[in-house]
Amino acid sequence: MKKVMLLTIFAALMMISSAAVAQTTASGTLTVNATVTGSINLVFNSDGSGLTLLSGAGTNTATLAFGPVSAFGALSSPNIVRTVAANTFTVSSAVDVLVTKTNSASANYKLTAQLGSADAVNTWSVGGVAVTNAAAAQITATGTYGANSNFPVAITVPFTTASGTLISNTINYVATAN
Repeated sequence: MKKVMLLTIFAALMMISSAAVAQTTASGTLTVNATVTGSINLVFNSDGSGLTLLSGAGTNTATLAFGPVSAFGALSSPNIVRTVAANTFTVSSAVDVLVTKTNSASANYKLTAQLGSADAVNTWSVGGVAVTNAAAAQITATGTYGANSNFPVAITVPFTTASGTLISNTINYVATAN
């Protein structure tokens, strides 16, 4: 009888200890969905034949600084192209625009440019195309992805502009996948 009692107590202790060791669990399933969309990216790079971008090379926000410019005499860099007309002079510099694509069947892109604010004195161009703040101007209809494309930036300044006048504006570029 003692043996039966001991076996019963032993069995009870085993059940209590296994119940104390058993862990409570829960489970769940997470369904994950994503839809891939094509995208394009535009960055500015310094062109070897133009001025080195002052800041922002390799980004979509860069600064091109001509420094002091004039119709005659030395310019701040040999990489500034200057032409002189009867009443104006133009300074220009090569600037590279790099547009890349991912997950897109687009064969090429359209590039437009527009001045950020009006300039009633000077005239501006990108890639030989006049740009104003009134509307975006088409710079190219069939840009090539993954290659630096040189679109020189030019400013035409009248001879009547006072010495020391600061010329400053932004040019907003938009690349659109075709």
